[in-house]
Amino acid sequence: MDTTAENPAQILIIDDNHGEVQDLRGALTECGEPYELSVLQDGEAALRFVADHRSGLRQPEPCVIVLDLDLPKHDALAVLAAIRAEPALSHIRVLIVSTLAVRETQALLREMGGLYRERPRDLPGLLDMAVQLLALCNKRRPPRIYADKALTARKNGLRKQGRPASPRTPS
Repeated sequence: MDTTAENPAQILIIDDNHGEVQDLRGALTECGEPYELSVLQDGEAALRFVADHRSGLRQPEPCVIVLDLDLPKHDALAVLAAIRAEPALSHIRVLIVSTLAVRETQALLREMGGLYRERPRDLPGLLDMAVQLLALCNKRRPPRIYADKALTARKNGLRKQGRPASPRTPS
């Protein structure tokens, strides 16, 4: 189902880093599609979210969950296992992000039904992740982000942790 102003993409991010959340919010806004971003700041809150869905207390459900690998209180593996074990949430795509995850951890996350992605370190990567999230919500293949989109975002003031993003180098 495509997102509309009446039916925005419902995205849940579970991350304790306020700056990362704000960067993602800016990139999603730059994409120009309607979205609602809900934020949970630790593994304990994420497990409460799962329990609330089990009891039917939470609506609407997210179309995609962004999960930081290194959470306080309960790690992403525990949260992903709880999401996959809960029938009300088990169908939702979960994108796990981290700056460093060893191959064994990445393989385990994939075995558990998660998608792993290295946390973007620059503006083009952040925009690409935002497009990927919206495409997951719309159940379509994400388009490739080109340098002109990143340039537009830089002109509009989107910055990664207060620093200008480095330009994309040609392949």
